[in-house]
Amino acid sequence: MTTLGPEERALFESAGVPLYEDVLAAGGMAVDDVRLGEGSSEQRAFELLVELGLLRLDADNQRWHADDPATVQSRVVAPMNVESTRLLTESTEWARAFTGIGQAWRRTPHADGPGPVTYLRDGAIGRFLTAMVADAESEILTAQPQAGRDAQTLAAAVLRDTAALERGVSLRTLYQHSARRSTVTSQYVQEVTERGAEVRTLDEFFNRMIVADRRVAVIPNGEDLRVAVAVREPSVVAYLVDVFERSWERGRPFTNKETGTMRTIAGEQRAMTIRMLIEGHADPAAAKRLGVSPRTYAGYVADLKTEFDAETRFQLGWKMGRLGLTGEDDDPEPGTTGRD
Repeated sequence: MTTLGPEERALFESAGVPLYEDVLAAGGMAVDDVRLGEGSSEQRAFELLVELGLLRLDADNQRWHADDPATVQSRVVAPMNVESTRLLTESTEWARAFTGIGQAWRRTPHADGPGPVTYLRDGAIGRFLTAMVADAESEILTAQPQAGRDAQTLAAAVLRDTAALERGVSLRTLYQHSARRSTVTSQYVQEVTERGAEVRTLDEFFNRMIVADRRVAVIPNGEDLRVAVAVREPSVVAYLVDVFERSWERGRPFTNKETGTMRTIAGEQRAMTIRMLIEGHADPAAAKRLGVSPRTYAGYVADLKTEFDAETRFQLGWKMGRLGLTGEDDDPEPGTTGRD
């Protein structure tokens, strides 16, 4: 049997199957059937059906008859399954072989190599992160200050991160409190925490970051999200890890749904909104720092106006100033500020 590929399958589906069904329904097909004219699509489909063994010739009455496709399917599909299994095993072995030399290359200083800083652009960012996580041996730290990753990106992250977790790598991730309202983020968190990852949220913290084995960190290149920077300088990586650890200690477990915890989170978002107002940040900038949309941030401000019985932002600022509010932990809780 010749090698069967996409072209043969397309011919089988488009012309072979209908011809087979016609022969089956008619109880056979004469050897001189007009549909078997040379060069026609049905003639090529007929030859494929004969080659596959789906049509057999009855020499006594000069007719072609249909055979059971179940027996033919096993002859066609089984070798493909064997070959795909072989290729999958071989690709796994090649990946394992490259992992070893990849780790060795990254740990060895290179005079002609990328140096302590490498700039990554567009699609190179995702490829670098995938390789970095695949090479991680003990720990991955990630910070996602906003929950703006789409479902496709998070689906890829699930595959990448669960593979690391299943080979024994620890994973800790920080989000902002606003991530708790994202359905796709919650699904990602459920997938990875079931495999041992830890996820916490904060009111605000440093920018997006991922660190592997405390050896290499990837951070954004300022405001340009199309460019990232891979840092290998040990002192810089250690500094970034220290910032992460300080923020981690302040974080609230993502999966904690207790009333007290949720009340604390709401209070931290309220305090953050107060700080944004006192510091005079524009709404878009304040919303970005809280990890919410401008519309949601406007809703936070409206809630504060109601709480302090203020009709304008000027009145709100004046009343908060008179009460000495700063948006810090020692500020009065909501509902205890009173109204004039």
